[in-house]
Amino acid sequence: MKSKSLLDENLDVTRAIELIKLGARMAVLEAETNLSHERLVRLYREVTGESPSKGQLPYSTDWFISWQPNIHSSLFMNIHENLNKTSALESVDLLIKAWQLYCEESRIMGVEPQLSITRAWRLVKFVDSDMLCLTRCGHCNGQFVTHTHEWDNRYKPFVCGLCEPPARAGKSRRVGAIR
Repeated sequence: MKSKSLLDENLDVTRAIELIKLGARMAVLEAETNLSHERLVRLYREVTGESPSKGQLPYSTDWFISWQPNIHSSLFMNIHENLNKTSALESVDLLIKAWQLYCEESRIMGVEPQLSITRAWRLVKFVDSDMLCLTRCGHCNGQFVTHTHEWDNRYKPFVCGLCEPPARAGKSRRVGAIR
């Protein structure tokens, strides 16, 4: 019995270290591991050389719906859902792998990833709690993040921001802008 709990603790420490290296905030670490707050703070300092960021996490579904973040959020969620269907990963390992694949895909496309690991975690929580969902675009058939129950395709089909970008889309010169 003692060796199983030691293995679980070692796995939690390994996951916490990986999440810290990926930039996860304390709320993610506390939710996804069974380590104490004090232990996580010490581990965070040990890994990064700094104290963890303070303050609450953003708690708005609207960020994921705005044009460019929606494209990134949708890419991440499609990767996450695909991995979830095809692998037997635990939820935290699924999050890590999906986020790493999302970052790799973003780099291949030549854009900076807009989702942090913490935002990706929050997105998964919003989808799991049925606040957000994936909705199929009526033009390209892609799946995009939308507010749950926002689109009833019987009355007005959903059209994604790639098929119908906003008027000022792509005009930005900032890093990560999709052109």
